[in-house]
Amino acid sequence: MLIILAFIILFHLAAAILLFVATIHNAWWVVSPPGRDVIYADLWYSCNATCYPVENSHSVEAAYLQAVQATIILATILCCVSFFVFMLQLFSIKQGERFIFAAIIQLLASLCVMISVSIYTAENKNFHALSLRQGSYGSSYIVAWVSFPMTLISGLMYLVLRKRK
Repeated sequence: MLIILAFIILFHLAAAILLFVATIHNAWWVVSPPGRDVIYADLWYSCNATCYPVENSHSVEAAYLQAVQATIILATILCCVSFFVFMLQLFSIKQGERFIFAAIIQLLASLCVMISVSIYTAENKNFHALSLRQGSYGSSYIVAWVSFPMTLISGLMYLVLRKRK
């Protein structure tokens, strides 16, 4: 049982780390113009040698981008809260009970990740400048998609997991 518990904790921490990397790292969109430096764009800035904010990020046209920003941050917060709730439940619930509250929070984090990355996939051409539209998805985008099944699986593991001796 201790090995399973250690695996679940490590799996949850790995999902949280992936969410932090996806949220913070600036490689959601990568553009390699010929003869110029590679431009990396994240949810807030576009960077090559210098960084500048995403154009029109505070306008009505960028409501999609704001939704992506909000949901990926919410997913990261919910994943961390779920871990702390799991640790609290580990020491406070009676033997034989399930970790329902931690599971619900983790499944909500998974839903937020899916929503944010799906919106980014569908609408990324709308909030990038014209010069950045010929790029491709970067490593942070892929890490965000990888964190989705990890948060989903860890939430489902909490639903199945019972506190045993």
